[in-house]
Amino acid sequence: MDGYVSPLCERYAGKRMKYIFSPDFKFSTWRKLWIALAEAEQELGIAISDAQIEQMKRHIYDIDYEFAKAKEREVRHDVMAHVHTYGEACPDARPIIHLGATSCYVGDNTDVIQMKEGLLEIKKALVTCIASVSDFANRHKDTATLGFTHFQAAQPTTVGKRATLWLQDLVIDLETLDFELSRLKLLGCKGTTGTAASFLELFEGDTEKVKALDSAIAKKMGFEKSVAVSGQTYTRKADYLVISVLCSIAQSAAKFSNDIRLLSNLKEVEEPFESKQIGSSAMAYKRNPMRSERIASLARYVMCDSLNPAITAATQWFERTLDDSANRRIAIPEAFLAVDAILALYNNVISGLTVYPKIIERNLNRELPFMATENILMYCVTNKGGDRQTLHEAIRRHSVAAARVVKEEGGDNDLLDRILADKQFDLTEAELKSLLDVRAFTGMASQQVEEYLAGTVAPLLEKNREFIGEGGDITV
Repeated sequence: MDGYVSPLCERYAGKRMKYIFSPDFKFSTWRKLWIALAEAEQELGIAISDAQIEQMKRHIYDIDYEFAKAKEREVRHDVMAHVHTYGEACPDARPIIHLGATSCYVGDNTDVIQMKEGLLEIKKALVTCIASVSDFANRHKDTATLGFTHFQAAQPTTVGKRATLWLQDLVIDLETLDFELSRLKLLGCKGTTGTAASFLELFEGDTEKVKALDSAIAKKMGFEKSVAVSGQTYTRKADYLVISVLCSIAQSAAKFSNDIRLLSNLKEVEEPFESKQIGSSAMAYKRNPMRSERIASLARYVMCDSLNPAITAATQWFERTLDDSANRRIAIPEAFLAVDAILALYNNVISGLTVYPKIIERNLNRELPFMATENILMYCVTNKGGDRQTLHEAIRRHSVAAARVVKEEGGDNDLLDRILADKQFDLTEAELKSLLDVRAFTGMASQQVEEYLAGTVAPLLEKNREFIGEGGDITV
């Protein structure tokens, strides 16, 4: 406990995502890439024996980290340190490990593999969230609630319709994730400056074998193809595009969390709060929306972190410069770890969100009289023969007076009582009640929920059914 440990690992991210960016995953993938290289070279005529390859396969996971650490202190090169470490475990294969390759062969290709696995893990969490928000929207599609523009009372909507706005953002994120996942490519084996010169020499000038080697490695590692051209590294724009997907998810989650925090203040909803949970060390009665606040906090980090790959991509010199390395070791894994935590929190909050219809109704009824005035005006003109301008002025005066009672005296909104008592309107209580039917104010909200869930979300969930899970664990 005497050294810094990332809270992303200790408090927030899930086990699978932490494994994807762990030393075990990274360095065993390096070894798998060296095996793929050796197999492909053997298939294309290089003198590599089956025994050498089998020996390499037997030692994929037994990594001597202490030996590697000591060797890196000696040679000041992480890839060569692990070449030596693998060679110690595989003495017969030692002469052909890393044959013709540069460091980026294992480094960059592993980075792409980690991002692919990370995106698949994020996809599971994202699809699970979409399913949870869809269920919530369907349950509350008819629950009328006060709408807000500028966080000022506006025309009513429904709780379910508001949830479709959260849902739509997540659907866009999933579409973007699938697109970036579909075009993610390995670096392949391109050599020190991307010209494949070392492999061309290895195959005695046979360009077709060089291309076949590149293609074979991609397929052995689970990719359709590698990038068409590169320097020593693949373009760092690829990192930016992947992290942009995570940034987009963070934006969606932050918007959701902000809405939940505001609604919590209005006492209309409440995120999960456990029986022994403490909301405040000082104020024992508090039930702070800490999970939504954590979403907002982590999302802010991811959105800022997305600048890292953008600047890295912009500042690469010619075929290779190493100022990307230290930054990428931090920026890429932490973006994945943070979004993994964000989506676990999102699913936890929406799945356990308590809605308070009575409070929602009370808040709506407090503002509904003002919103009903246009309907009252039109009804009294068309059905009662009233003068539009005269009634408009009467409504204005009554609204000002009612607002004064609410704001200055802390009283109830008595606008409707004032209108009912005003003979100019000639309204009965029954007529006024019919004009206040909340269904007349929510428009197509319920129908829009039904159509969006059926037309967009249901087919998407059916297509991605294998990705739906139970959501990640919340440890704190």
